[in-house]
Amino acid sequence: MSLVYSDGKEFHIDLQKGDVGRYAILPGDPGRCEKIAQYLDNPRKIAEKREYVTYVGELLGEKVAVTSTGIGGPSASIAMEELVHCGVDTFIRVGTSGGMQPEVCGGDLIIATGAIRAEGTTCEYVPIEYPAVANYEVVKALEAAANKMQAKYHVGVVQSKDNFYGQHSPESMPCHAWLTKRWEAWKACGALASEMESAALFITASVRRVRMGTVLLVLANQTRREMGLQDVAVYDTELAVKTAVAGIRELIESDRKK
Repeated sequence: MSLVYSDGKEFHIDLQKGDVGRYAILPGDPGRCEKIAQYLDNPRKIAEKREYVTYVGELLGEKVAVTSTGIGGPSASIAMEELVHCGVDTFIRVGTSGGMQPEVCGGDLIIATGAIRAEGTTCEYVPIEYPAVANYEVVKALEAAANKMQAKYHVGVVQSKDNFYGQHSPESMPCHAWLTKRWEAWKACGALASEMESAALFITASVRRVRMGTVLLVLANQTRREMGLQDVAVYDTELAVKTAVAGIRELIESDRKK
């Protein structure tokens, strides 16, 4: 696929082939990139443009990129598209989420097997009937990593949305009845947590034939609050970050055995 609007480097992420290797970790927040990169060998910042900050380091001698995607599906899919152009074929999103099931508590991890497409980006990729699913190899690697970290984690479907405040104050929206009805349906279907990027990344990965997985920290759980249960808020993403890095390590080792 040819470069768009630029000569030599990708227009948004400001990278080119050779800058990165096969593997990438995708946080949303540019401010988390440096923290994540410190878990790699020889980390160095190589690009910063718009919401896209990229560090690169090594794990087991392999280049691993850390690139922020910004908030939401449009910017996340752009980051993945352009990283694929640069040669990346394996991605792990590490981010935050809000719990939806009562057994999901603040501080737990979520390893997503799929995402509800309650957003708009993916409709410009594939028909709505096509599912947004994680790559099985990446899910297995993240489970192995979480077990090594002795983390409390849940595996299953998450909800990806476009409107943060549509979740947290739906009554303020003209379509509040529609938002609330759908939210209750997602909970009844067993959705574990809500976030904003995984559906777009899963669909983009499927279309571009690359591997993609997600591990999320649960910040808190509004369902527990509504039920009168204790709802501890946890903001430290270190466990999720370590799990993502360990997941990449698992994939590198597995890939070398193939």
